[in-house]
Amino acid sequence: MDTQWIIIIAIGAVVIISVLWGIGIYNKLVGLRNRLQNAFSQIDVQLKRRYDLIPNLVETAKGYLKHERETLEAVINARSSAVSAEQSAAASPSDPAAMKNLMAAEAGLTGALGRLLAVVEQYPDLKANQNMIQLSEELSSTENRIAFARQAFNDSVNTYNTYRQSFPPVVFAGMFGFRDAEFFEVQSAAERETPKVTFS
Repeated sequence: MDTQWIIIIAIGAVVIISVLWGIGIYNKLVGLRNRLQNAFSQIDVQLKRRYDLIPNLVETAKGYLKHERETLEAVINARSSAVSAEQSAAASPSDPAAMKNLMAAEAGLTGALGRLLAVVEQYPDLKANQNMIQLSEELSSTENRIAFARQAFNDSVNTYNTYRQSFPPVVFAGMFGFRDAEFFEVQSAAERETPKVTFS
């Protein structure tokens, strides 16, 4: 066999191996991004459940809190902002800007809920209302589920970002538009506390 043919075959083999290697890296990036999106969908389910509970909570409290209209409106407005931010984040969970907007909206909602629950504490009849007790228990359970789902999502983000930032995947990630994903983190110490929901 001619030396020229050996060189051509060697170059062809290197090109084929490089292409297959690049395909493998691309496919792993896609798989990790899909896992991240699936992890966010678990948060999404729990956030929607939380958002569905809030109007019922507000409606139950409304009859008792006639003088607390501002607090109730703050909860409804914060819920609306959170729902909007959640929809944007659900459309692209790996988009850092969408995740930051969601974290900010969730911070506002958590603060508004905390204020509502503090006001509820001042009304013994409302605290004893069976519907309020049930809704509060469901809200507390949902908060725990959100925390677990958030942890799973952040684990997926960590795995994705670590692989994406490693060499050589970082080269392919940049070429194909794979950006770093944002963790779904609690932004302030006040948010780190689950709203206390006790009506006993």
